[in-house]
Amino acid sequence: MKKIVILHTDVAPDAGVDEQDTMLQAQTIAKAITSLGYEPVLLPFVMDLNATISKLRALHPTVVFNLVESVGGKGSMIYFATALLDFLKLPYTGCRTDAMYLTSNKPLAKKLLHTAGLPTPPWITTDGIATGAAPSGTYLMKPSWEDASVGLDDDAIVFMTDQHNIATVLRNRQAEIGCDCFAEAYIEGREFNIALLAGDQGVQILPASEILFQDYPQGKLKILDYRAKWVEDSFEYDHTRRTLDIAPEDTALADRLSDIALRCWNLFGLRGYARVDFRIDHMGNPFVLEINANPCLSPDAGFAAAVEKASIKYPEAIADIIRDALKP
Repeated sequence: MKKIVILHTDVAPDAGVDEQDTMLQAQTIAKAITSLGYEPVLLPFVMDLNATISKLRALHPTVVFNLVESVGGKGSMIYFATALLDFLKLPYTGCRTDAMYLTSNKPLAKKLLHTAGLPTPPWITTDGIATGAAPSGTYLMKPSWEDASVGLDDDAIVFMTDQHNIATVLRNRQAEIGCDCFAEAYIEGREFNIALLAGDQGVQILPASEILFQDYPQGKLKILDYRAKWVEDSFEYDHTRRTLDIAPEDTALADRLSDIALRCWNLFGLRGYARVDFRIDHMGNPFVLEINANPCLSPDAGFAAAVEKASIKYPEAIADIIRDALKP
């Protein structure tokens, strides 16, 4: 039986719930791979690269299913896994090394979006350089590399008085959470995402999803922060939900978001599967928040929900991702 190695983040026993989710993804994908007639082998990507290389060579996988989201606890090293697989000349799922680097480095991704004429919220870096005209004085301080809303909480909200002020606050935030940060203008409005899946006939745009912030009190920002994603029984978790039932009056908006998502796919050279996150302001203008290469594949995550809405069975989507990995 042909082997598929599920290469995943080396998750410590005391890791946060966001990292533990990687193992849920791996186990779910292993079941799907088994149903497809392959033998799944779970393998953590460890800092000892020689050990990882030796194990991969010994396993002789048909393909590697890449679920590595960080290395040594750092999202800034996410592309180490794909670079190593390139070195070994092993086919692997999802985005290639260049796309992993460009999309995971959020300020760089925003710069490329801005240069390509794709709308993204204004942002400010630690050196005080601002890009775009700020629609408001409220900014969110975000980690430049980390995913899964890590570092996004109430303390990440800052009101800009001037660019130098926010640069100082950013540097303090970096020292506090231990990773590079940038500040992004908060867009008051709605939040959507579009998932994409590579298929035999090209990339397929899956149904649009909206994030609903229900009964948020006045003055509380409607953001999909860490608590909304991961902390069960919190206000944010209990009052944030996903819907793929897009109202008829939003059809044109969903089509526009799909078009922008496809442009992002082509701009960054994405492969396999991806998700593009958006905010929509009160005038109906869309802004790309983030390009998610290799988004979460957990059964309760947005990508799986979009696959189901598109009447695609989960194992079929995994098969599409594997077939795309084996293309030249």
